[in-house]
Amino acid sequence: MRISVTLISLALGASSVMGSSWFSNAAYNKWHENELERWLSDHNVPYPTPADRKDLEKLVQQNWESNVVSPYKNWDAAKLSEYLKLKGIETKDTAASNKDYLVNQVQGTWYESEDKAQSAWSSVKDWILDTWTESQLKSFCDHHGIPVPQPRKRDTLLERARTAYDTAAKKAGETAAYPGNWLYETWSESDLKEWLDTNGIPAPQPTTRDKLIASVRRNSRLAYLRMQETSASAQASAKAAYDSVTDKLIDSWSESQLKEFCDKNSINVPQGTKVNQLRALVRKHRAELVGDTVSATAASAFGAATSNVGAGYAQATDSASKAAQDAFDKAINTWSETRLKAYLDARGVPVPHASKTDELRALVRKHSHKAASGWTAWTFDDLSYDNLKAYLAASGNEAAKKASEKAGATREDLVKAAQSAYASASSAGGSSYASATNYLAKATDSAKASTFDTWSDSELKAYLDSYGIPVPQGSNLNELRALARRQWTYFKYGTSTPTGTIFAKIGENAKATWDWVMTQLNIGTEAAKKQAQEVNAKAHKEL
Repeated sequence: MRISVTLISLALGASSVMGSSWFSNAAYNKWHENELERWLSDHNVPYPTPADRKDLEKLVQQNWESNVVSPYKNWDAAKLSEYLKLKGIETKDTAASNKDYLVNQVQGTWYESEDKAQSAWSSVKDWILDTWTESQLKSFCDHHGIPVPQPRKRDTLLERARTAYDTAAKKAGETAAYPGNWLYETWSESDLKEWLDTNGIPAPQPTTRDKLIASVRRNSRLAYLRMQETSASAQASAKAAYDSVTDKLIDSWSESQLKEFCDKNSINVPQGTKVNQLRALVRKHRAELVGDTVSATAASAFGAATSNVGAGYAQATDSASKAAQDAFDKAINTWSETRLKAYLDARGVPVPHASKTDELRALVRKHSHKAASGWTAWTFDDLSYDNLKAYLAASGNEAAKKASEKAGATREDLVKAAQSAYASASSAGGSSYASATNYLAKATDSAKASTFDTWSDSELKAYLDSYGIPVPQGSNLNELRALARRQWTYFKYGTSTPTGTIFAKIGENAKATWDWVMTQLNIGTEAAKKQAQEVNAKAHKEL
């Protein structure tokens, strides 16, 4: 009997150790209580207050897989399809509407495994700063007194910031594993919003500085993974181009040029070696040939070019931001005064009396990265017909209720009634205003993925007309919806970069790399030049 008890005790002990060992692998196992609460808050997971550490850790554990390991399981079909498209995977129309199918497709191409995700969150400092701009890294180092040798290049700034990360957190009296707002002390609200815009992440609406930081922090890993994948792909493409070009170069050399190259690099050539054998000999030793004029130039070119691609993310960020700003500027050039004022009003920006249209546009451009700070009467202008009627009926405002019951009321009538009812509730404050904002929060959350889907042709045209956007002759319903969504996105979020833009910019950097390699190779013969140009053209086409 004693033996049985002993064996059971040992088995239970072993099981306990295994369980403890598995659990201790979780990154959050070593987090401070404040960090656990911060993570839950960032991911909109409610938690009791006060709560002990065990309860907080259990809540994080329950939500970790769906938010960190496989966040795509929470995505809608449109976002899943967009991800697959960025991966170069086209989905058929029938498959695009099947979410389970899309999830399985995404799962097979996801950026990292569970172990890698766990490891990443065990050392945040190794990657969280990588998507920062050079100026943001400079500000961080200056703010925390981190010495950086001249010239202060991005790579050096990043390395010094990483090295001093823990020390900076400790000096600030803060935790570093799941960093608090201290990490973004040198960022303005516009910087936060711009980071979200650049990475194709909508800013929370309505928002505060804390919400913007939470969104940046929550999405930093995904932005980093996208950056790494695209940069690695660009580098691999550049290397392939380099290898192809140098192969073509070797193929173009005459027997005397091949022998001369071997002589210069002390490559032993047996008597009677044929031309093809000479070429094979040169290729065999190519990796070691970094001392010769030609090979050194090639190696130097490839090293500089791939370094250029690796650092290209920062340049691509700037380019993507500029492209987004240009598109936004072009969009607002058609907006009416009413729309321009409404944009500013939604962001709490004072509008000087008797401002001219050009002055309003200048103000809107200035605040293109400012997030909307709260609800306004203009929040109603993108709600569906049914949402508007429901709000009016539930508003407690008699005039609004009558408007919702009026037979034949147009959407424009309902918008005006809703705006009037909201203005009254806002002036009155108290429970009336709380009820209005509570309804708006629910309505906009439920409608944001399907905005404009239920709108009629005439409603869409009226909406576009409010922006001053001319409707192209012969536009169909889907084209009108696309136009409306574009204006709505600019009005709601300001300048916003589609997710793929920054990666397209890095792709352009890869093309430039191939051009760089070609130029630096200093190809001597006309035949070699022609062959290299063919390789370059093929590389451009494949991208």
